[in-house]
Amino acid sequence: MLTRLEIAGLSLSRGERRLFSGLSFALSAGEAAALTGANGAGKTSLLRAVAGFIRPDAGSVVFHDADGEMEAETARRSALHLLGHHEGLKPQRTARQELGFQVEWVGGSAKGFGAAVERLKLAPLLDLETRKLSAGQRRRLSLARLVAAPRALWLLDEPLAPLDEAWRGVAAELMTEHLAGGGMILAAVHDPLPVPARSLNLKGAR
Repeated sequence: MLTRLEIAGLSLSRGERRLFSGLSFALSAGEAAALTGANGAGKTSLLRAVAGFIRPDAGSVVFHDADGEMEAETARRSALHLLGHHEGLKPQRTARQELGFQVEWVGGSAKGFGAAVERLKLAPLLDLETRKLSAGQRRRLSLARLVAAPRALWLLDEPLAPLDEAWRGVAAELMTEHLAGGGMILAAVHDPLPVPARSLNLKGAR
């Protein structure tokens, strides 16, 4: 199980513009960190770099389990979830088809599918095409894979933004349980996370 994430001397650019440089921090089991900063500071880019979708200009992203350093590809394939600001759902698929695809893609099970549907109250939505869902419903559908296929590191981009007060409460419960079980959360936020979290202001990393 992934137990630690270490970022050392990380620098990222977008086109010709340097987003930040020299960023270093570590995240251990049971910890959460909130990425703050103005729009364009590089919060989303950092999440994507940890997930392996962006190559840093400099620095390193290192994953550890109980036995030491993990192969980055293995960690990214089996030990993390990236939940983007945009859901990335196929509009012509039903919620059932989309969740089924996601659960299968990340190695979940039918039991996990059922648990996610129950926890996020998705049963009334399953036969609707995702394009017909509200923003909050789409976010619940995306959150479901965190329940359906547990993984140690959650990379979350504005996870609470489309949710109403009641569903923010459910999201808070999911995060609390995840951390209590030894999970980790790295989240790009404007609103504070509903769990204890270190704040990492990317403006200060320039």
